[in-house]
Amino acid sequence: MAEKPHKAGFVSIIGKPNVGKSTLMNVMVGEKLSIITSKAQTTRHRIMGILNSEDFQIVYSDTPGIIQPQYELHESMMRFVHASLEDADVILFVTDIYEKHDESEVVERLRKAKAPILLLINKIDQATQEEVVAKVEYWKEQLPAQEYMAISALHSQGTPGVFQKILDLLPEHPPYYPKDELTDKPERFFAAEMIREKIFLNYKKEIPYSCEVVVEEFKEDETIIRIRAEISVERKSQKGIVIGDKGAALKKVGTQARLDMEEFFQKKVFLDLYVRVNENWRTDKRLLDRFGYNSI
Repeated sequence: MAEKPHKAGFVSIIGKPNVGKSTLMNVMVGEKLSIITSKAQTTRHRIMGILNSEDFQIVYSDTPGIIQPQYELHESMMRFVHASLEDADVILFVTDIYEKHDESEVVERLRKAKAPILLLINKIDQATQEEVVAKVEYWKEQLPAQEYMAISALHSQGTPGVFQKILDLLPEHPPYYPKDELTDKPERFFAAEMIREKIFLNYKKEIPYSCEVVVEEFKEDETIIRIRAEISVERKSQKGIVIGDKGAALKKVGTQARLDMEEFFQKKVFLDLYVRVNENWRTDKRLLDRFGYNSI
């Protein structure tokens, strides 16, 4: 009996902020790799999640939401998006039931893309059947795609069909990564992301967007992981808010992040958090290099 051919390829998840790209990525990989909050622009990097089986390897890329850049940070985020379009074997363009896409530049880029596009209309659990049909018809006029699919990533509705379509479109190729790998990112990256997620959940307005997290130390032994992480803010007043009265706010973030880390790493975690002022880091190329934004 002939051996089943092996398929492998890169699947890029593209779309505006808050349409459900990270939720979709986590559902498709079966692991929580990307931050999910109700706030926009929570994903800042290109995060790869790898799904392996005997005869396929799908390398998903969750990308930052498409925005008009206002800072050097935003420029770096959009470079991650454009790079993921360049090397994609399949593009998942995620919109949602509410959205009319006003980023004509992105639609133009997608029209020129060489990879097949699956246009996914998300959050259909919040719409009537008539609204879903109308939205599909709207997008058929806006952007040529291989397929138009209505899904609810949150409830895994329609996602098995998306998975099957990806498998159909993937080229025959050996695996790009070892079969036991889940992501291209190191463990300390996910530790930083878990802290950053708790900042998004616990602070309001501009604070979460003004914070960056860097794991300075990640030491693991048989029974415990010791992590020292630094939260950068842009102004001294923000440092006081992040720390809170007698350190209460920072302690809450640390406790929540530590519990998530212990579940993710399946090991006891000791977490030490510090806050530091790095003025205007979002516009500072040197600091953005240190934070990993200018390497694609």
